[in-house]
Amino acid sequence: MSGKGITKKRNGLILHELFKVLLQNPDGVQAKDAIAAVASKLELTEHEKGDYEKGGRRFDKILRFTTVDAVKAGWMRKKKGIWNITEEGQQAVTDFPDSAKFYQEASRLYWKWRNSTLDEVESEEEATQELEAKITFEEAEEQAWDEISAYLESIDPYDLQKLVAALLEAMEYYVSWVSPPGKDGGIDILAWTDPLGTKPPRIKVQVKRRKDNIPVDELRSFLALINEDDVGIFVTTGGFTKDAQELARNQERRKITLLDRQDLVDLWIDYSDELEKDDWHLLPLKPIYFLAPNT
Repeated sequence: MSGKGITKKRNGLILHELFKVLLQNPDGVQAKDAIAAVASKLELTEHEKGDYEKGGRRFDKILRFTTVDAVKAGWMRKKKGIWNITEEGQQAVTDFPDSAKFYQEASRLYWKWRNSTLDEVESEEEATQELEAKITFEEAEEQAWDEISAYLESIDPYDLQKLVAALLEAMEYYVSWVSPPGKDGGIDILAWTDPLGTKPPRIKVQVKRRKDNIPVDELRSFLALINEDDVGIFVTTGGFTKDAQELARNQERRKITLLDRQDLVDLWIDYSDELEKDDWHLLPLKPIYFLAPNT
C-alpha cells in the first residue's frame, strides 16, 4: 500500500530501513522510537519533513502506510505500540536485499490477503481511505498506551505491589502478605487459593517497576526461590527478554508465569468489575468508545 505523494521506490527504501531497525531490536521496539530511528538514517525530503494540516510530521504517516503491507505479509507484528519482526520478516530481509523488490513482495502479499478477504476487489483508492482510518486508530491507541506506560513506569513501587495484590484478590486469590518497605528477599507478595492458606500451591510474586526487559539471570534468581509445590509469578512494568521467556517456557517441575506490562493492564481491565472500590485509583482506566476500522 503506497502512501500519498511518495513513490513506491521511496516506500521500499523506508520499509527496508525500518526492518533493519527491527532486526536490531529482536525483543520489539516502540513505534515512535522505530519511526525516529528510521528518520535519523534517511535524508528526508521537504515533502516528508512537512506537517499535515491536522498536525504531525508527514514522514511518520508515510512510514506507517508502508508497514500495512508488511503486517499483512506476516513480516511484522504490532501490539499496543510495540513493533516486532517475525521469523518470516527476518527471512524476507535475507531473500530480498534490494529495497524495491522487498517492498514489491510485501505489496504482493498484501493484495493477495486483501483480495482473499473481500467478495469484490476494492480499488486502491478505497483501500487507502480505509487504511487512513486504521492508521488514525493505531495512533490513538498508541498514544493512550504511551500514557498508561508512563504512569506505570513512574508509579511508586509499593503502590505497584498493592496494585498487583488488588488484582490477585479480584481474581479470587487470597493475599496473605505484601512486602513492606525494605529488603524483601526477592518475594513481594504471598497468596493462596484458599482463605486459610492450607491448600497448595503457595503463590510467590515478585513485582518490578522497570522500563527495560527483565534479563534471564534476574528471572533465574527468582526461580531459585520457587519450590516444586509453589507457583511463581514475575510481574514487571517492562517486558522480558527472549532468553527469559524461553527459560520460563522450559520449566518442567517449577511453575512460573510471566506478566509484562501488557499482560498486567489487560488483566486489570478484564477484572475491573471485581476490584474493590478503593483499589481502582491504583490504575484508573476509563474506556472511550469510537468507531474502529474493519481491517
